[in-house]
Amino acid sequence: MSISDLFDSGFRNRNKGHFSAIVRVALSDGTITPEEKKFLDKLAIKLEISQAEYEEILENPLKYPVNPPLLHSHRLERLYDLSRMVYADEHVTGEKEQDLLKKYALALGFTPGNVGYIVDKALKLVDMNVDLDTFIYEMQHMNR
Repeated sequence: MSISDLFDSGFRNRNKGHFSAIVRVALSDGTITPEEKKFLDKLAIKLEISQAEYEEILENPLKYPVNPPLLHSHRLERLYDLSRMVYADEHVTGEKEQDLLKKYALALGFTPGNVGYIVDKALKLVDMNVDLDTFIYEMQHMNR
């Protein structure tokens, strides 16, 4: 196995872990709505998740662990995706979804002391329908 194969394998596993985490958020209320399905379909393409992998993850979303990225901006990108999934169901968030989002934020490496503040800010930004670049900028400068 070459080094590029190892890199590709690790990259794909991280993407599967990220996609799996988002599927868990989508399933947190017991169903995947058409809007959530549309979001998952787009994200699967972006993360290079094959149809077979997609179906496997839908059947068992706990199979892949959440693997936090090293770079803070990449963690924010994943938080953005997760936050968008929470809002995908007609912009309605329940306590269960927010709690799950906090757990994933912790798994992504955000600190327990401010995870509530981070999740609240993330959800407000997503509710305002900001794009990824604006989201990252605002999250990086939220203490100003």
